[in-house]
Amino acid sequence: MNNLRFANPEWLYLLPLLLVIIAWYVWRQHKLTAGLQYSSFRPFEGIKKPVRQYLRHLLFVFRLLALALLIMVMARPQSVNRWQEVSTEGIDIILDLDISSSMLAQDFQPNRLEASKDVAIRFISGRPDDRIGLVVFSGESFTQCPLTTDHAVLINLFRDVKSGMIEDGTAIGDGLATAVNRLKDSKAKSKVIILLTDGMNNRGEIAPMTAAEIAQTFGIRVYTIGVGTHGTAPYPVQTPFGIRYQQMKVQIDEKVLQDIASMTGGRYFRATDNKKLQEIYREIDQLEKSKIDVKQFSKKEEEYLPFALLAGLFVLLEVLLRLTFLRAGP
Repeated sequence: MNNLRFANPEWLYLLPLLLVIIAWYVWRQHKLTAGLQYSSFRPFEGIKKPVRQYLRHLLFVFRLLALALLIMVMARPQSVNRWQEVSTEGIDIILDLDISSSMLAQDFQPNRLEASKDVAIRFISGRPDDRIGLVVFSGESFTQCPLTTDHAVLINLFRDVKSGMIEDGTAIGDGLATAVNRLKDSKAKSKVIILLTDGMNNRGEIAPMTAAEIAQTFGIRVYTIGVGTHGTAPYPVQTPFGIRYQQMKVQIDEKVLQDIASMTGGRYFRATDNKKLQEIYREIDQLEKSKIDVKQFSKKEEEYLPFALLAGLFVLLEVLLRLTFLRAGP
């Protein structure tokens, strides 16, 4: 209980009122005492006052102590001298998401993009100690959210992501380069990019392997995920009659994705349905669990419970004495 502090110290200003209550009690006892005149006290010498006459004041003392302790409870005493050791993950992660029109294919439910967003959001929610950011790409790339520990903001921005936000296409190299740029100055022990795409690089100014070399230079590990079933999948196609879905061949440049992962010390995964995608994120989550420096921080703990228990004890004692030994006569 060293270094005790109060979260609501204004309640302590009620304590001086207890002195007023004591003064009122003494005055009241004096007023209630009857006075008789005797010519001599000699007949009463040797007669002792009954114990109950002294003990009856305990009822007031117990009530006063209970009131003082309840004021302490309302002031919320806290101990602030306790220190706790914790370890943090120390990992910075960029989610690098393909948002090209092909991500609307419905071999995943409801489609590749929404399935990828849902799984990624659960991944973010499970890593409260990491800084996580979001980069999106199609024909070009941009940062949707820089590295942050405010995961509520990140998740809201993630939910706003949709296909068509930027020029269509698949610029894997540009998307990876933008993600690297967000991590290159990071001081974290571990720097990771999770790159998810469903196509082949056909746009952009930077070749995928060039971006991978840059990632390797900065010690960034890249996990690549190819999203799409085997064979054909229903793709959305704009027609004069609106959007129609046509079965089209799934083409993922697995060789490039494997080479990117291999060069940077990551791994390549192939997701063919929602369940497999969830398993991949769970595996990445387990692979990136390295703990780093142990830090110490001051921790406040509520200390009101002993005061509350004592107050309850004094109230109970007052009630028991009032109903038994100190019960007033009829």
